[in-house]
Amino acid sequence: MPATVLIVDDEKHTREGLMLALEDEYDVYLASDAEEAFRLMDSEPFDVVLTDLRMAGKSGMKVIEKAMSLPRQPIIIMMTAYGNVETAVEAMKRGAYDFLTKPVNLEKLELLIKRALKDRNTQVQVEHLQQRLDNKFSFDGIVGNSPALADVIDKVRLVAPTRTSVLIEGETGTGKELIAQAIHQNSDRARRPFIAVHCASLASNLLESELFGHERGAFTGANERRVGRFEAADNGTLFLDEIGEIDASTQVKLLRFLETRSFERLGSVKPIKVDVRLVAATNRDLEKMVKEGTFREDLLYRLNVVKLTMPPLRDRPDDIPVLLNHFIKQFAEENNVPQVEIEPDAMKTLQAYRWPGNIRELRNFAENTVVMKRGGRLSLYDLDHRFIENPQPDQAAVQSMPMSNPLSVEENEKRLLRNALVQAKGNRTQAARLLGMSRRTLHRKLNQWPDLDVR
Repeated sequence: MPATVLIVDDEKHTREGLMLALEDEYDVYLASDAEEAFRLMDSEPFDVVLTDLRMAGKSGMKVIEKAMSLPRQPIIIMMTAYGNVETAVEAMKRGAYDFLTKPVNLEKLELLIKRALKDRNTQVQVEHLQQRLDNKFSFDGIVGNSPALADVIDKVRLVAPTRTSVLIEGETGTGKELIAQAIHQNSDRARRPFIAVHCASLASNLLESELFGHERGAFTGANERRVGRFEAADNGTLFLDEIGEIDASTQVKLLRFLETRSFERLGSVKPIKVDVRLVAATNRDLEKMVKEGTFREDLLYRLNVVKLTMPPLRDRPDDIPVLLNHFIKQFAEENNVPQVEIEPDAMKTLQAYRWPGNIRELRNFAENTVVMKRGGRLSLYDLDHRFIENPQPDQAAVQSMPMSNPLSVEENEKRLLRNALVQAKGNRTQAARLLGMSRRTLHRKLNQWPDLDVR
């Protein structure tokens, strides 16, 4: 669909001449004065408004004011035979994109409109992406209702608007970078850079250059100046993941930055001052590392102004159904396939699983389930054996089970039978072999407890 252009000029031949030049590429409307332009702008959304400055009645400045008051503001290009710097500055202040003098150079005008529309499309895309970021890393975008997670979010709400350094502790895969992003996105730095550095992925001799940059000739292979991550994150947030992996030399430089808010590039003695909010994360016990002499105590104090501890997924069993449904919906939409429904028994088993890889493991499980099942239902016997509490049950286990067990012998036997059937994927012969009983005995028990059959 072509872009719409409104031409506002009280000179008939100018209006029509501009229309002839533009109508092959754009949907062109004409207005002979500001009042007619107002009526058209109230009834039609325009992409570009090309207006004369001096007209009978209200001037082109009033057209700019009207256009800027609309919910969907058009691109405004001012035309005048009385071009001067003061007029151009005033038009720009009121919202004009650019300024042309009469007689208008048609080739220049066409190029200007194309550039303006391209800039507008880029701006819309950036705003759309920014809105997606705001939604993704808003507090509503953090999935889960457990008290431990709620405590973290409450602290993030308090610390996000400040300049304070934050240390996020937690096992791998618990969502430390997600929380760091939420801190950034809910601060006044949200429209500035968020730069993440995974310290464990870089060799110690490269990490210092990566963080602080270097001058040409600072070391062998330094053929040109390099801007480090601290400079790139100026006025934004720098997230240092796995901070416990940095070596002693980098720890000293990092401590100096936190004390002075300045640093030097490798090969330079000139201090560079930047405004960077530092958020660090670790899956290691930094206090233990301090005692062992592998991490500086003064650096830990500087980093640990506010400490957030991410709970492992095994401590958030009530969040597992919510997270699974969230990821299943997400991956179903991404892959254009129906959503998978998880049966209650399967969900209980997934809630009982310890999830050593935490949310990262659960997310991968959800993606695999969506791709492999492509709709339908996920039952207990669909689960991999690692999710089953007792993967290799036997009859002796039932008979040797102490009477003090909170479950009755019958309940425990039913659980063992179901687990065996799940591991055997419904194959009764294989399940009987796992339990050390005959197929006839298993068949009799299944007749006694028909709800156990998972076929």
